[in-house]
Amino acid sequence: MLSPKDNFLETIRSDGKPDRLVNQYEPIAMVLPDPILIHTRGGVARGKTFIDPWGVTLVWPEDQPASAPFHTEENRVIKDIVNWRNELRIPDSPAVSVGWDETAERVAKIDRSRYLATVLMPTGIFERTHFLMGFEAALTDMLLEPEAYADLCDAILETRIRIAEILIDKLKPDAVLSHDDWGMKTSLFMSPDAWREFFKPRYKKLYDYIHSRDVLVIHHADSFLEPIVPDMAEIGIDVWQGALPQNDIARLQKELDGRMALMGGLDSAYLDRPDSTEEEIRIEARRACESYGPGGHFIPSTTYGVPGDTIYPHIDQIVSDEIERYNKEVFHIS
Repeated sequence: MLSPKDNFLETIRSDGKPDRLVNQYEPIAMVLPDPILIHTRGGVARGKTFIDPWGVTLVWPEDQPASAPFHTEENRVIKDIVNWRNELRIPDSPAVSVGWDETAERVAKIDRSRYLATVLMPTGIFERTHFLMGFEAALTDMLLEPEAYADLCDAILETRIRIAEILIDKLKPDAVLSHDDWGMKTSLFMSPDAWREFFKPRYKKLYDYIHSRDVLVIHHADSFLEPIVPDMAEIGIDVWQGALPQNDIARLQKELDGRMALMGGLDSAYLDRPDSTEEEIRIEARRACESYGPGGHFIPSTTYGVPGDTIYPHIDQIVSDEIERYNKEVFHIS
């Protein structure tokens, strides 16, 4: 029986031979928090409002799985995209110097023969733009002021490359879990051509750098991304985490032919309710395993962006148990 790490690596290899389905985030040992994450998101907490170092006001309602920006005309950081350099002060998060020894000690305790030490890079390039100016403004400025918007994206990209460099230098991870949502449940937020213009080349640069350091790229986007999935493989994403079942996952598996693994397949928005029953959860988990498992390069999982990030903890526990049942029945492994 392969270790969780080796089974994961076999699953994402184009010619790999896993001995069972990877069970959600089982092989991932998240390094949380790290000093940069504490600096940028350390004040975010359920039920509270927080202003991050970029000047963005974040709120986290009690009944939601994560925080989100709250914009008014007065508190938007960027009010005029053409003038963004005068309105925004980019925080120097990579300069954070305290806390690295303690974090490195936690990483040293991870059994690297069985698990992949994984660092988190939340709030990707697109997300950062709409955090700074508001969602509608980001999409509008993308079309009306493309040069200024691209300039802002370049500045955010350079900050993310510096953050990746520091995280890799200090913590020597096996993988980076990078977040940027590019769509909603049934469509992209922008046209595929706009995504290719503003985000594809920048993410290729970022992910090429991460790969040059021998680190895997897991990209979280719990979104409908069908039109750009081949492009996502081209920019170097090893695992797309957050593949909603609204995407034609079975068709995408054939189209990708092992060039990128898909992680998700469960409808988390449907399951993550206080009244969801064990039977409902098991049926959905089993459907994902049976529908996509045979196609290969697939990891059944809820689609939220970090391990166990459901509002109602029983959801995640039952999903994992049903995947174990499937593995025992189909692969005779538990």
